[in-house]
Amino acid sequence: MTDKHPDPTHIRLAKRVAEQLNCSRSTAEQFIEGGFVSVDGQIEEAPGARVRPDQAVTVAPDASLLELTPVTLLLHKPAGFEAGLGLPGAATGQAAHASRSQGAQQALTLLSAASHLPEDASGIRVLQRHFKQLECFTPLPTEASGLVVYTQDKRIARKLAEDIEVLEQECIVEVKGEIAQNGLQRLCHGLSFNGRPLPPIKVSWQNETKLRFALKGIRPGQIPAMCEAVGLAVVGIKRIRIGRVPLAKVPEGQWRYLQPWEKF
Repeated sequence: MTDKHPDPTHIRLAKRVAEQLNCSRSTAEQFIEGGFVSVDGQIEEAPGARVRPDQAVTVAPDASLLELTPVTLLLHKPAGFEAGLGLPGAATGQAAHASRSQGAQQALTLLSAASHLPEDASGIRVLQRHFKQLECFTPLPTEASGLVVYTQDKRIARKLAEDIEVLEQECIVEVKGEIAQNGLQRLCHGLSFNGRPLPPIKVSWQNETKLRFALKGIRPGQIPAMCEAVGLAVVGIKRIRIGRVPLAKVPEGQWRYLQPWEKF
């Protein structure tokens, strides 16, 4: 509960930092959100936090606004979480998909400091500001799992929004049943979907129950329909790559940062 009558000796952290550094309030707020400011030895990322005169407020010697760059997070979405409509394995028809995903928890809620991959090689410090103003242009059906991208970076957002149809996506599809004669060849080329012939697609067996699909411009329900056409039923779908960016060894429910050299 907010105190309606705050102690006048307690001031906003941003004001205190601005006074100490003789800088603007907005610059002070950026230093705080960047994780460079500590109160009594504890990092404080909320510019609006109130501090007492006797509390020690310190700014890290290496504080820099250059680090306040937008980030992109790569989440391994578990099945059962909502991450937008359409793409691999969605139920045929929007009504079927809606009925299946109604009430599903948003995958965005999985993004927190606690679910960050400990072995993340990016070297980026996890900050609370990294979980704000995230956009997703790589939807994945509720019943599917795998790579979902959330970004603050307008350049990456534009790239994904404009090119998602032409970026190759790789999925591991678990199936059951017995494949028809020449079924694998037909999956690669020769099937139609929604009355239109499909372009050549790269499909191969990963093991006895899993197929590896690599394709572009995936339509909702396409993969299950393709498998059904050759006598197979889809048990599960996991997206492991978008363009040149892989999910890598990120466990379900965890996420990592997109590294500077990685390009979709």
